[in-house]
Amino acid sequence: MAPLIQGSETVSEPARPAIYRGAFDGGFQIPEINFDQVDPRFWRRDVDYKSDEKIGTLIVDTPAKYLYHVIAPNRATRYGIGVGREGFEWSGRAKVAYSRRWPRWVPPDSMIARQPELRKYGAAAGGMAPGLANPLGARALYIFENGRDTLYRLHGTNEPDSIGKAVSSGCIRLLNQDVIHLFDHVKPGSEIVVIPDAQMMSSPGGQSVSATAQSNVPRRLARGSTGGSPRGQSRME
Repeated sequence: MAPLIQGSETVSEPARPAIYRGAFDGGFQIPEINFDQVDPRFWRRDVDYKSDEKIGTLIVDTPAKYLYHVIAPNRATRYGIGVGREGFEWSGRAKVAYSRRWPRWVPPDSMIARQPELRKYGAAAGGMAPGLANPLGARALYIFENGRDTLYRLHGTNEPDSIGKAVSSGCIRLLNQDVIHLFDHVKPGSEIVVIPDAQMMSSPGGQSVSATAQSNVPRRLARGSTGGSPRGQSRME
């Protein structure tokens, strides 16, 4: 009998999406994403997503490092995010008050207290000028609760390797190509729900999660199933 030849199983790399090519925007050349720095499971895609939230709502799943934009019944666009220290300091339900293209960055007082060298970018100095080196990146969405600024932002980043991770500073960061896409599809006044990371909020130096924040968690995830993957295309991890 002829010897049995066992074939080797190969796993092909996911096709690199054209959405992450370089682009000229607002006078700045956004570089193409370095795909070696971003896990494919954090690439932008439309996914099945069961939720009672109305179309247009943003849902920040802080523990899973995903942002969902509800685009149809049980359907959402999912973005990979990085979560900074300020991203763990607020959770609950609020609204996108306004958004800005290539915003100026003004570090909050709490950040300046930790990093005094940032004082030169404080409110008195007018903040940091827009650009690729600006921590807010190409776009920023500003979150208000009951008419008051939460100091919580969704913004771009020039550090693609921070997506999917808890990083040292900032709020919720997206790839610049993704935050531009989000900016183009989210209207001022849209609701946003931020699911807290219980481990981070209860850790030393963290803040406790308020009952209001817990009660505002989307019902789909209210039983602590934040680590699970939505059905359908999202099961590519």
